[in-house]
Amino acid sequence: MSSDYRSFGIFTRIALLTCASIVVLLPGAASLAAQEDSYFGSSPSADNNSAKSLGDPDSEVRDAPTFIRNDIPIVYNTPSPSQVKPELIGPYQFIRSARVHEDEGTVTFRLYHGHLKNGEDQWYILTDTNSLELADHQGLGFSAKLGFADHGRGVRNATTANDGTLIFEKGRVDFSPVRQIVPGAAPNYFPPKSAQPGSVGDNDYSPIVKLNGVYYNAPVVAGNISAEELDRMGKSGKIDYSKVHDKVVRIDVARNLITLKMTIGYSFSKPVFYLSTDANNPVAATLEASTLTPALDDVNQDIPDHFLGQGNERLAVFINGPMGKDNPFRQGIQSALVDGVDPLNIFGGIPTINLDYSPLWDAQLIQWRADAIEKGYRTRIIDLLQMYGLEKKGVLEGFGGGPVKRSGIIINCPVIARLQ
Repeated sequence: MSSDYRSFGIFTRIALLTCASIVVLLPGAASLAAQEDSYFGSSPSADNNSAKSLGDPDSEVRDAPTFIRNDIPIVYNTPSPSQVKPELIGPYQFIRSARVHEDEGTVTFRLYHGHLKNGEDQWYILTDTNSLELADHQGLGFSAKLGFADHGRGVRNATTANDGTLIFEKGRVDFSPVRQIVPGAAPNYFPPKSAQPGSVGDNDYSPIVKLNGVYYNAPVVAGNISAEELDRMGKSGKIDYSKVHDKVVRIDVARNLITLKMTIGYSFSKPVFYLSTDANNPVAATLEASTLTPALDDVNQDIPDHFLGQGNERLAVFINGPMGKDNPFRQGIQSALVDGVDPLNIFGGIPTINLDYSPLWDAQLIQWRADAIEKGYRTRIIDLLQMYGLEKKGVLEGFGGGPVKRSGIIINCPVIARLQ
């Protein structure tokens, strides 16, 4: 693989674009991909490496990975224009220090160990930073807007110990609650009757960390648990969600690896993988299997997203889209509550498409108007501009009626990769 391909963040099998992910060397350690060889024992998805799954080499398309095949039947197959320019069609991985397993719908990160000032253990991952140089150096996502989250409790401070371990000033997460959600009565499954997030941050916890003047997105994925206990959990293969984040799939403490479940969505018609870790609203945190993080209330800024000081970006969340797990046009929270499949939210700017990316998303709740449903207009929407155009035509409206607007819900969901 050439250095040009590595710098573009294309995936391991460049020629046939399986999105298995690239090899990235981190300071003082072997590559993530090399460590994963024994982490999995074998390839995490044999189907993903088979010639059959790659399709005809002469074809421009192939069957989508198993994880997304119901919602996206085909993806780009041949050597892609995104290898030359990341903004062109084809797959592109934004967080190059991670490894994507597309048929599983999972992503593996380096697992970092830190602690609070009182010595309590905290385990975290790194996804984004506001430093372009450090994003390039560490293989992280770049968000120029991330520092604008520094309002009130929106950011917590950290320092480094002599061994490089982060010491967090304050903020802890309780992973002991059991995640539960009870849908509303049919046909209005949303809002749910009840929602209990599986993890809850205290009033001082934020995933956004300030270290030596640089801002990082560093969500906590396990807390108040020793390395020995976490290692035993990982080796047993039985994840104890009273001790770790609900997105966790696998843990290998010896190799500093953790694998988490991703979600599929869209940005300007392009399918993307993203990872939800935190939200300031209990219903959103439960739906996204994320940590309830009250401190993100202070990041909710009611100003246009292109204004100076705006730290988040818009996210369109459909409530009453077409339903049915096998419906090729399915979308929305009501469908997700019934069939358990991703709601297919629509993101605003992401890298390679726009310049205003932030991993902190301002959810805008949207519904199809009753008369539009009666006329048979309801379908899947995959583009933010398309959504606003349909609102202008009187087909869509904000949840509960009226214009589409900010809900006050902030969700931390870094975008991992673009699939096309």
